[in-house]
Amino acid sequence: MSPVTTRGPERVLVAVAHGSAVPQAAGTIADLMTVVAERAARRGVDLPDLRIAYLSHALPSLLQVMSTLAPGTQVTVMPLLLTAAYHSKTDIPGMLGAFPRLRVSYGAPLGPHPLLTRALEHRLAEADPGVLEDPAQTGVVLAAAGSSDPDADAAIAHLAARWQARAGWFAVRPAYASAASPDPATAVASLLRDGARRVVVASYLLAPGYFADRIRDASLAAGAAAVSPVLGASAELADVLLDRFRSYATSPSSAIDAFAESR
Repeated sequence: MSPVTTRGPERVLVAVAHGSAVPQAAGTIADLMTVVAERAARRGVDLPDLRIAYLSHALPSLLQVMSTLAPGTQVTVMPLLLTAAYHSKTDIPGMLGAFPRLRVSYGAPLGPHPLLTRALEHRLAEADPGVLEDPAQTGVVLAAAGSSDPDADAAIAHLAARWQARAGWFAVRPAYASAASPDPATAVASLLRDGARRVVVASYLLAPGYFADRIRDASLAAGAAAVSPVLGASAELADVLLDRFRSYATSPSSAIDAFAESR
C-alpha cells in the first residue's frame, strides 16, 4: 500500500541527520532545530515548515518524511552532515530522486564553514575554561568520525590547517574515529611527543553517540587534558544551517541530477 499523502504546507525544510542508536542523539537534533527556529526569527529568515528525518537508527526516515508531502510541495532538503561523503553525495540524492512530483532543492553539508571553528572553540572552552589563554603551548586534535571518501578526510585536514593558522595553536592535527588514520589516541600521543605542553581534543561531531564516546575515552586514555562535547545545539551550527538554506532554497538540485545521470 502506498503511503498516505496529506495536504500540508506549500514549503517544507527537511533536515536530515545521520541518526544514532543513542537516544540522546535525537534529542540533540531536536534541540538544534529549536535553536534554528529561534535564530531564523532573530535574523528575519522566512523559515518554512521544518521537519526532521534520519538516515538510519532512528525514525522517521527520509523516505517516510518525503512520502507524506503532497505533489508540488517545494521541499528544501538540508543534510545535517559535517563533510561531503557517501551520504551527501550518493545516499540522499538517490532517495530524493524517487520523488519527481515534489519540487526538491538539495543543500550542501554543514561543513566546511568558518562558523564551525568558532563553535569548536566554544565547546573546547566548556571542557577546559582556560584553553584559549595560551594556544601556542596547546596542541589540538580535531577529531572527526572519518570516512572512506578521501575528499572528506582531506576536508578535515584542511580545516585543521586553517584553524591552526588563524588561532595560533601549537598545532592542530586531524584524527578520525573510523575508516582513516590517525586515530585520536595516536594524534594525542604524537602532539605530546612533539612538545605540546598540553593536548585537547575538539570533537567534530554533530550529536552524541558511539563515535563521541570512542573519541573521548581513547583520547583521555592517551593523555589528553580535555575532550570537548559534540557541537550539538549551538548558535553557530544553527546559523550555518540557515546560511546553507538561504543559498539552496531555490537552487537546482545538481547532486540529484548528477546521481540520476550516473545510473
